[in-house]
Amino acid sequence: MTSEKISGQAIIADGSGGHTLETIIINPPRKDEVLVQIKASGICHTDYDSINHWPGPFVAGHEGAGIVLDHGPEVKNLKIGDHVILNWAIPCGKCFQCQIGQTNICEINSPVIHHAKFNPGHVPLERTQYAGKGILRSFNLGTMSTHTVVREAAAIRIDPDVPFDSACIIGCGVMTGVGSVWNSAKVTADSSVVVIGAGGVGLNIIQGAKIAGAKEIIVLEISRHRLQLAQSFGATHLIEVEKEDKKLTRAKSEVWKITSRGADFAFECTGIPELGDAPLRMVRNAGVAIQVSGIEQEINIDMNLFEWDKTYLNPLYGKCNPSVDFPKIIKYYKSGSLKLDELISKKYHPHQLSEAFEDMLQGRIAKGVIIFD
Repeated sequence: MTSEKISGQAIIADGSGGHTLETIIINPPRKDEVLVQIKASGICHTDYDSINHWPGPFVAGHEGAGIVLDHGPEVKNLKIGDHVILNWAIPCGKCFQCQIGQTNICEINSPVIHHAKFNPGHVPLERTQYAGKGILRSFNLGTMSTHTVVREAAAIRIDPDVPFDSACIIGCGVMTGVGSVWNSAKVTADSSVVVIGAGGVGLNIIQGAKIAGAKEIIVLEISRHRLQLAQSFGATHLIEVEKEDKKLTRAKSEVWKITSRGADFAFECTGIPELGDAPLRMVRNAGVAIQVSGIEQEINIDMNLFEWDKTYLNPLYGKCNPSVDFPKIIKYYKSGSLKLDELISKKYHPHQLSEAFEDMLQGRIAKGVIIFD
């Protein structure tokens, strides 16, 4: 272990919607902390939202993979040289939610708390310094940087033969998608599934449903390009949605023709508030509707849509248990059952983040990744 500081670079969000590539100083890890050299960082809608809405400055990014360079004396399960994926829902292991297995909504270290109010249990701001001061890191990771210091609980070891760019996207988009299928909805074999939106998360819901053995995987999308992607990831039926059809009336009619009574499961993955009730429109009586995209605005829902015995869930991060779920995802990836390499449409240099966001918002990519050399 070293006691020396390291100089690196990071994408710093200024709190006004801007971001620049800046020099940072990383202090050595202490206690149960690990120093990770980031090799790849995924680009997510959450990164765009945080840069445009959170007060700054802070280090951007929350999907990352890299190599352990150093660790504190209380680290038990990681060693220098280990390859790791970073997990932003960092469990304390002691609170009520962690004790009952809901580590994704830990009461002590919850990422749901406003980022400026993260409480004890996280790495002190001083581990990463910018302009002479300790700086916040997005979701206590700050993966859009060459280096970061995180708690051991935030780093999950992976086999070194898994590419960093493919590994990093597991830490949010992939986990949210497949986890919502496996852990939240518990999709069953021979069932029917509707996926509303075939972006990065939607494609992983398709993959998760295919692995779960769903018989019909019906994808609703505006973009023909994304419909083609959805088919390559396992969709069995494609429905092109008209932008003017706010209630998805025609799409619902098509779903009913395919399923005869409505789908067993439906997932909303667009983040569009007007579509918050859309999965309820697609499922049969006693079906399961999942709002995956994290809509946070207040919306109006016709309570008739809940009839009869429908279940509506709004899970966080696919109810992720990283020590269990990340290895499971890697297992399916290695077997060829789950695509990771194919999810990555384009790789970017750190100074190309604005271009990456534009590509993402315009639907030109399924998933983008920043590579740190």
